Amino acid sequence: MEVLKAMNEPVNESVSEPVNRVVINPVNEHVKGPGSTEPDRQKSDCPNKAGAPVPVRFLEGEKVYLRPIDTGDTETYFQQLFQPQTRKLTGTQKHFTRSQIERYIEGKAQDTSSILLLIALTETDEVIGDIALQDIDSYNRSAGIRISIDSSRNQGKGCGTEALNLMLDYGFGIVNLHRIELNVFAYNERALHVYEKVGFKKEGVQKEALYYNHKYHDSILMAILEHEYRELHGL
Repeated sequence: MEVLKAMNEPVNESVSEPVNRVVINPVNEHVKGPGSTEPDRQKSDCPNKAGAPVPVRFLEGEKVYLRPIDTGDTETYFQQLFQPQTRKLTGTQKHFTRSQIERYIEGKAQDTSSILLLIALTETDEVIGDIALQDIDSYNRSAGIRISIDSSRNQGKGCGTEALNLMLDYGFGIVNLHRIELNVFAYNERALHVYEKVGFKKEGVQKEALYYNHKYHDSILMAILEHEYRELHGL
C-alpha cells in the first residue's frame, strides 16, 4: 500500500521526497475526472433509508469513485495490507498491527503533503484499493502518485486506469501541479502498461532497488507533465 514513513515502510510505487510542502484539504471539494457522464453531486455521510452512511463521492468516474479515508476504514485497509499479491506488487516488506494502521489513518488527516483516497466501485460502494498524491511540492509544482488495487478480480477491468485519470485530473486541474511521477517495479508489467496508457513516460531505472522474495529487482521511474496530460485528453 502506501509508504508509511513513520513506520519506515519501503517505497511502493512511490517517489522521491521533495523538501517543500503544500496544504491541501480535499474533503470539502468535488470535481469530476475524465469519463464522468453524470452531473456534479456531492454525497454525504448522512444515513440512507437502510440506516447505513452514504459514502462521499469526492472524485467520480463511471466505474469507480474516490473518497476520503477515515478510521472507520481501518479494518479494510489492514486486510489489504496482508494480501500476498498486493504486498508483492507494492514491495511491502513489513507487517503492521490494526492500531498502527488506525494511527496512520488519523495522521493522514493532518498530513498537508499528501492526499490519500480510497477507490470504490460506483455500483456497489465496495472499496477495492487506494490511491495517493504524495510528497507535494508547491514551489516546484511536483508530486508523486501511487495506486494499489487489492485483488486480481478487480484488476484488468479498467478500474485502475480510471482511478489514475481521476487523480491526475485533480492534480493538474485543481492542485495546479506541473509534474507527477512514480516508481514501479520491473516485474509489474501490467502496471507498466497502464501507466504508459494514461501518459506516463519512462525516465530512468534504479537498478536492484528492491529486495523481495530472495531477489533484487529494478525500479522504473516514470513521469507525466501537465501539458502532456492535457494534450492526451484534449484539455
